[in-house]
Formats: sequence, structure tokens, C-alpha cells
Amino acid sequence: MNQSELLQFLEEKNIRFELTSHPAAFSMNEERDYTLPHPEADAKNLFVRDDKKRNYYLLTVRGNKRVNLKEFKRKHQTRSLSFASASDLEKYLHLTPGSVTPFGLLHDSDNHVQFYLDEDFLKDEALLACHPMINTATITLKTSSLIHLLEENGHSVSLVEF
Repeated sequence: MNQSELLQFLEEKNIRFELTSHPAAFSMNEERDYTLPHPEADAKNLFVRDDKKRNYYLLTVRGNKRVNLKEFKRKHQTRSLSFASASDLEKYLHLTPGSVTPFGLLHDSDNHVQFYLDEDFLKDEALLACHPMINTATITLKTSSLIHLLEENGHSVSLVEF
């Protein structure tokens, strides 16, 4: 599924969203170089794995937060964590570095990747902004719509405090 297929899929599911095109962004620092319509909804997505390469995790947090992988390991009783490789990212989520997004879970039909979502995305306007499979755009939608979409497609969503 590419960006246009994702947008069509969201429209077929009657999920309202806002799409913003922008220059390619490979990090949160680069995204700060342009203005998004809902900066409070900006998400940082980390694709990590355990030290045995048996368990993979997608962590989606508010863009202004730092993630302490040692603390996450302790809280969620995982093995030691580190960033997954580009080849693992392609294998499990069909994404490239810089375009990591929860929408990549739609490619993970065998549920190899566990999804953890920052519960702060349910506060205030309850919006989440992330890439639509490519890093030259950002899609903003209701957090509840994303959760429903992922659960409808067989993925559990663990809401956690980061």
C-alpha cells in the first residue's frame, strides 16, 4: 500500500483526515523547518526490536517527547531494545527509514510488530499526525479513528504513558 492507496482506503472507510504535503523529512528536527496545521498532534515513530531479534515494537509518541528505551524495557518487561534495521522495517512494515508510521502496521498481517501509542494522543483535540507511508506528507486524523482502523485490521493498540 502506497500513499495514494492509503488515502483511498481511508476514504472508503469514511475516515476524515487532512493531508499536508511538505519537503522530505527524515527526522523530527527536519519537520520543525516547516509548519504543520496541528503541531500539537505531531507524532514521533520509533521502530525497535529486542536484542534477540524476536520481538518488534512500534512506539508512537508525541513529537516533543523523548523516549527512554531502558525505561520502556523496565515498564513493559521486554528484553534490551535497540532500533531495528532498515531491512526489518521493509520486511515487517514495508516502509523506508524516515517514513515510519502506524499505517505501516496495515502491512503486518502476521502481527509481528507490537504497537504502543502514547496515551497523550487521546487528550485535548485527540488528533494524531504522521506520515502516510512516505515522508513528503503528513496526514492528521482523529486518534480514535486510527485506533479503530488498526484494531479492525487485527492489530492491538496498547495505550501507554511515555
